[in-house]
Amino acid sequence: MLANLTTPLLGIVSTAAIGQLGDPHLLGGVALASVAFDCIFWLFGFLRMATLAFTAQALGAGDRIEVRAVLARALLLGLAIGLLLIALRTPLAALTFWVMGGSEAVTAAARQYFFIRLWSAPLMLGNYVLLGWLVGQARTGIALAIQVGINCVNMALTAVLVLAAGQGIAGAAIATVAAETGGFIVGLIVAWQFLGRRLGVSRAVLLDRARLLRLLVMNRDIMIRTAALIAAFLIFASQSARAGDLTLAANAVLNNFLMIGSFFLDGLANAAEQLCGQSFGARDRRAFARAVRLVLIWSALFGAAVTALFALFGNTLIDIITASPEIRVAAREAMLLAALAPVCGVAAYCYDGIYIGATWAREMRNLMLAAFAAYLAALYLLAPFGNAGLWSALLLFLLCRGALQALRYPAMVRVSFPRGTA
Repeated sequence: MLANLTTPLLGIVSTAAIGQLGDPHLLGGVALASVAFDCIFWLFGFLRMATLAFTAQALGAGDRIEVRAVLARALLLGLAIGLLLIALRTPLAALTFWVMGGSEAVTAAARQYFFIRLWSAPLMLGNYVLLGWLVGQARTGIALAIQVGINCVNMALTAVLVLAAGQGIAGAAIATVAAETGGFIVGLIVAWQFLGRRLGVSRAVLLDRARLLRLLVMNRDIMIRTAALIAAFLIFASQSARAGDLTLAANAVLNNFLMIGSFFLDGLANAAEQLCGQSFGARDRRAFARAVRLVLIWSALFGAAVTALFALFGNTLIDIITASPEIRVAAREAMLLAALAPVCGVAAYCYDGIYIGATWAREMRNLMLAAFAAYLAALYLLAPFGNAGLWSALLLFLLCRGALQALRYPAMVRVSFPRGTA
């Protein structure tokens, strides 16, 4: 959880550093580019999620060889995807910013950030794999240190390059590339040490047909599920951009509320993935049920607490992030709705972790598609209410995701743990 909390802090520092320059176009540009990267890399979040789940299940089953093989397969896949993203950077940028629909000035700033930061793609995806592998073995302290290190280096370099060196939006992108590079090198060294200073596995184990097929099927389902989730946030960003640069900048500020809450809850979802994955691999129904209860209770408490803090101190946070009076006023108009995001997302994030740990990827995919359809309907119905309607539709999307997964959960437990299972 602590590692996840440094990620929204990174977003706040980047936004605040650019925000101090006082130009809504630059703030909108870094917001648009950040959303684009969140969406692109988020699409390949299956590298972390599947690696975590398969590692935890192999650990629960006592299969140390497979623990090693999971890492090797995922690192090769992450490297291939990262190099492909770099090769396709020009059409990828054109398509992304066309869909998001920002103004000419905002898009120009976003493209500058995009083309620099994309060079970190293989390293960032490699970090997904390494962190998922460590958390899957309950080595959360090491994963915490690496993730916090990446984000702290990124924050420090962003402040220096943007504010002190005057590099502007390019400085923020360079800081991210440097931090991800350092994090990957450290993570690889840590994995090498844990595996007895030998990362390789035999070709027969690495290319085991049944395990490769299971990996690809789960990755496919998680990717489709994540694509729907990305589409929801891309639509949100696109509608913000089409409402004007001021609304886009205001929602960029408020997006930090959403990110803080989501990464806070995602930390608990990571715990659900590991605990549920290990108990699922060991075929221990009671341990699985205990993990589910524990994560749901703690997530509800933290979600409510974060929402309360945002409601009380949201205006102060807005003033810290941006110096623009116009952006401050626009952000305050939707602040209370943004503050509700953590408590509305409790069930959605928890059950995501539970379903991933149990490798119920197909069901998670189908339920996400149903929630996305409900989100599109809400956007249409709430469009007359402007930015308030946009935030309200997003909150309904979070609630719908959690509700659908909660309703399906009992049936999945009955199938996965037949009567007589311990």
